[in-house]
Formats: sequence, C-alpha cells, structure tokens
Amino acid sequence: MRDQVLTEEQRDALQEIANMAMGQAAARLAGLLDTFIELSVPRVRVVRVDEAARTLRDMTGIDESVMAVRQGFRSDIKGEALVICRSSGAANLCALVNDPYIHSAYESVSQTELMFDVANVLTGACVSSILHQLDRTPIFSAPGLIGEKLALDDVFQPKVLGWEIALLLEVNFSVEDRPFRAHLVMLMAEDSIRRIHEALNALLSSL
Repeated sequence: MRDQVLTEEQRDALQEIANMAMGQAAARLAGLLDTFIELSVPRVRVVRVDEAARTLRDMTGIDESVMAVRQGFRSDIKGEALVICRSSGAANLCALVNDPYIHSAYESVSQTELMFDVANVLTGACVSSILHQLDRTPIFSAPGLIGEKLALDDVFQPKVLGWEIALLLEVNFSVEDRPFRAHLVMLMAEDSIRRIHEALNALLSSL
C-alpha cells in the first residue's frame, strides 16, 4: 500500500529528477576528491519512519557500523538528508585523500572533516537540484554529526523526527577502485508528500 502513494508515472519522474541531481553531485564530488565517481540508480520508497532503518538495510546490505551526518531542509517540502557510509569506508576514503601521491584538495584531513565535506557536496547538490526541479528553493539547517560508529538502527530516530510516514529516496556514490560508498538518503515528511504529488503533477503536465 505504501508504495502506491506515488503513481508509477510520478515515481519515474522523481527518479529521473534524482538522476539529474546525482550527475551534478557526482561531478562536484569528483572535483573534490580528484577521482572518478560511480553512481547508482535512485530508489524511492514510502515507509514508516520506524521501519526506515530496516528498509535501508534491505536496500543497501549494510550490516556493520556506520558514520552518518544529517542536515535538515525545508520549503513547503521539508525533510532530512542523511549521508551514511560504513565506518571502515570512511577510513579508506581518508587514506585516499591523505595519500601524498594523490593530487586531491587535501594535505591531511580527519575522517570527520572529510565526511562533513562529502555530506555537504552531496546534500547541497542533490537536494537543491531535486527541489529546484520541483520549483522549490530549500533552506538548510546546519549539518550535524549523528555518530562515527553507529548501528544503522541508531541513525534513524522516529521520536526526534516526529513523523510516522516518510518518502524515502536513496542514491549512492562510490569511488572507482576503492572500497568506499556513500549513501544519500532523503526522508521527506508525511505532510510534504501531498505537495510532492502536486509538484510532480505540475512538472508532468508541463512536458
């Protein structure tokens, strides 16, 4: 029933919008890290917030500790953007940018600093592009570190969000030939789903 909240046409349109946003984010991340970035296909679900962790685990196969950064966004469509990666992956990426033979934007950087930079690039490019294509301009809250070695269940906090149902959009980015993958998860609040419907319908009718 939850997957029927969006029609097939609306879901396809949202995935295509996310595809275009991902391209912009990947280009920025490639410039930041001076390496090629591989992209996934966007995935869209409507979930109960208390089931979001299980849904994401099923989608991604993550079964170990993760590092996660969150950032809220709002217009008349509001939600949370989470950038999540395996804790071991953050260390691998840090080794990449700290390698003296790699001409990245860094000389030496901590895992936390690097994760904030990655999250800032992915959230800024993806969320802004998706909402701009829906004729919205988001306002972002300051990013915050949820934790560096968390179980996936501890990343999603239904009591903090105060929602029951959310639209979940997941895209992920990996670094070529490196064991690193970052997942951008947008959770859009239940009272925003109707506005997403309206925005997608307006977009589709204009084509």
